[in-house]
Amino acid sequence: MPNFAPYFNNMVIEQKLHYEGDKGTGELQTIFDGGAAISIIRTDKVRDLATILNMPRPLEIKLGDGVSTIIFDKVAHLEFYLNGLRLSDEFYVSDNLSDEVIFGAPTLQKWHIKLDYAHGEIITDPKVARMRL
Repeated sequence: MPNFAPYFNNMVIEQKLHYEGDKGTGELQTIFDGGAAISIIRTDKVRDLATILNMPRPLEIKLGDGVSTIIFDKVAHLEFYLNGLRLSDEFYVSDNLSDEVIFGAPTLQKWHIKLDYAHGEIITDPKVARMRL
């Protein structure tokens, strides 16, 4: 049987991004993970950047093992810069995240961000950042 582990271990791309919130700015190491169901930021990293808001109801997410769950009850809004584009999104806040920030599928889809895992590239479309009134 072939060993597919080398292919699946590289299914994320990492890049340091500039973030801005209502409290401040900062550079954070960001994991781009098309398999993640949500975008998450670690509590200690967002605290000085943006106001952390309580959600009206907690959100329970089942983890990849199909058994374990994690509950989110806080969210923060941040702007970030990617390939020269100013973009924004809401990030669920977690005390237990090992990485600083994880971009999940909803953020990637919202801004039409494509991940080229073979070349480690993050591809953006400047047209999605244009305001149309």
